[in-house]
Amino acid sequence: MRLTVLGCSGSVVGPDSPASGYLLEAPGTPPLVIDFGGGVLGALQRHADPGSVSVLLSHLHADHCLDLPGLFVWRRYHPSVATRPFDKGAIYGPSDTWSRMGAASSPYGGEIDDITDIFDVHVWVDGEPVQFGELSVQPRLVCHPTESFGMRISDASGVTLVYSGDTGYCESVIELARDADVFLSEASWTHEPNNPPNLHLSGTDAGRIAAAAGVGQLLLTHIPPWTSREEVIREAKAEFSGPVHAVTCDEKFDIRRS
Repeated sequence: MRLTVLGCSGSVVGPDSPASGYLLEAPGTPPLVIDFGGGVLGALQRHADPGSVSVLLSHLHADHCLDLPGLFVWRRYHPSVATRPFDKGAIYGPSDTWSRMGAASSPYGGEIDDITDIFDVHVWVDGEPVQFGELSVQPRLVCHPTESFGMRISDASGVTLVYSGDTGYCESVIELARDADVFLSEASWTHEPNNPPNLHLSGTDAGRIAAAAGVGQLLLTHIPPWTSREEVIREAKAEFSGPVHAVTCDEKFDIRRS
């Protein structure tokens, strides 16, 4: 598997990065984009054909999905649509993905754009794996104010990438990340006693989850422009003895056995 960071700014688009979006490629597998926040469509064009991707949504907060209407325009109106056999992509997401993304895409208030001409829309079932070519994706509900999923992604050899999505500290994230080769974890703030529960992770939380789950490598993401990257990294390293890195836009990672 190869992971390309399309965007990693938390909560909003940052001065040097789109919001959340990650391109995942593997042999024998259609390209997958995990989350599709603001600015991700532009970044995706540097790395893959937007007309070829399927989309995996962790949840439907704006910073994780609201560049999708632009992708719908691309898939309907790009000149190549008229000259190639059209193959619908797939979108997997929470239970109200079709209605909410259709509402965001519609040019008329109160109406829904039926996007099923360009994407087959599917709903995650907690714990039920979905196969994409050579990759298996297992979604797990995590603790966040809206229906939110982390993802455990494995290839045929067992190499595993786990994405936390947006979540507070909870046992389901630890179990999801158990023995993963790479754990891509949000770290939205520094560790403070008055941080709201069940919302986001600090660098300390991400490091503790990585240590408890026994992961091989910790990649930190979803750091907002107002949060200190250096402090988040320092917190995570204090809790986890393995490799720790805060990702940046356009970075690529080959996911291998740790």
